[in-house]
Amino acid sequence: MSKDSIPQQFIEQLSQSIQNDTFVQLTLSKVGGKDKSLKNVYARLIELKSNPAITFTLRYPTKDITKNHSIEEGIAMISLWLGNDFLEGNLFTLKEDVSIQYNKKRKARLFTRPASKQKQPDKQHNKIKQYAIAPDAPYLYAMGISSKQGKILAQNQRKYRQINKYIEIIDSLLNQHNGLSHTPHIVDMGSGKGYLTFALYQHLKEGLGWSPTIMGIELREQLVGFCNKLSTEIGYSGLSFAAQDIHDYQPERIDLLIALHACDIATDIAIAKGIQAEAEIIIVAPCCHKQIRKEMNCQTDMQAILKHGIMEERQAEMITDGIRSLLLEAHGYETKVFEFISTQHTPKNVMIVGIKGKKNEKAIQQINAIKEQFGIEHHYLETLL
Repeated sequence: MSKDSIPQQFIEQLSQSIQNDTFVQLTLSKVGGKDKSLKNVYARLIELKSNPAITFTLRYPTKDITKNHSIEEGIAMISLWLGNDFLEGNLFTLKEDVSIQYNKKRKARLFTRPASKQKQPDKQHNKIKQYAIAPDAPYLYAMGISSKQGKILAQNQRKYRQINKYIEIIDSLLNQHNGLSHTPHIVDMGSGKGYLTFALYQHLKEGLGWSPTIMGIELREQLVGFCNKLSTEIGYSGLSFAAQDIHDYQPERIDLLIALHACDIATDIAIAKGIQAEAEIIIVAPCCHKQIRKEMNCQTDMQAILKHGIMEERQAEMITDGIRSLLLEAHGYETKVFEFISTQHTPKNVMIVGIKGKKNEKAIQQINAIKEQFGIEHHYLETLL
């Protein structure tokens, strides 16, 4: 059998299984292309407006993306992925399992095994999604997100999805970093009304079986009183809140630090607290970027576009968060910067994550080059460290 006929045979068996209605699912793995961020692809059949289609789930480190394509388009995409972006494909049918594997020289081999699946998945497109945080969680009702009957109120559907997206991201980070204790000390700086804080505690305690200690720091005493009362009422003994400025908070131990939408330099204060406490994971979602924008005095060709206020604002945001990321790397954290929630929900949607790992020895040099180019004297986080 020629080298080219093996991938062709695999694709033919895929096509036949779809035609014969024996197709169960397909997975692509073992990244072989330049894009290392796409880890796996999962495919199954669905009915889309009464027409058969292939739905792909693209797995990234911090999110999953779902895309639907016609059968013809889907098979063509699989053909392009195999041997290029992915070096292994597994086809599951009701008759047999078929695997294709490529070696480093991109030479393919085909394997056939008895069928491991005896049932096809539901082809219904709009399946009811199973969320990590159930809608009848007691704190959701107390916070006005759900009804007394445990149903999410129409006006809070977006907030409920945001809560579950947050838990999904946390889960992904915990899977990537196995060094976190199952009795973690977690600090949520700027916890607000606390719905994300409560959700995290419930997920770790009831979902994962951990024994977390979580402290929510919030300036507004009324919110802190509400959260502490609710935590006591529903029996969350490891969850408490304190009315305090995060600048004055002196923790004995932080394993996981969270600061979502802390305004301007408050994000820098939170990052510094996490670095100084040698937290295993630091998660921030910045809000406002006033300090760097006031500092910027660009004298390069970039000034031609930075004269527009909106362009200067966006550039200031990129520089502020970019330097934050590099400072984390300079202090021994591997960083990720990604979209937290869609821009249709909020324009403040960037999340920066630092995970204890390898130090970037060039980070300070890179920061200095950026500051020189844009006429920046200092980044506030530098002064804290």
